[in-house]
Amino acid sequence: MRARDKAAVSALRGTLAALDNAEAVPVDEAVHRAAALEASPAGAGATEAVRRELSECDVVQIVRAEAAERLAAAAELSAPAHADRAGRLRAEAAVLLRFLDGESDAGTENDRS
Repeated sequence: MRARDKAAVSALRGTLAALDNAEAVPVDEAVHRAAALEASPAGAGATEAVRRELSECDVVQIVRAEAAERLAAAAELSAPAHADRAGRLRAEAAVLLRFLDGESDAGTENDRS
């Protein structure tokens, strides 16, 4: 596997997790503290909550924040011993920014042939 692919996988996994977390609905702690065990919901899906729907603008902001976080972390790794890690973080940020710029489609056309 090429190093570029590892950076893409890492960046996309982290960003998908951030998007998943952003869709989560905050749990009302008061409801859970007051309920007795016998009053708890039971059955498949009884405790599931409808997740938030993110707008396209929300998704873009989260992806930009993930890229900015990686670039900031890379900038802090100034010691020569951390050059590899800083390079990986910059590569991950580049992958995310490429998706925002719409250049991700150009790379997938080559893989189809």
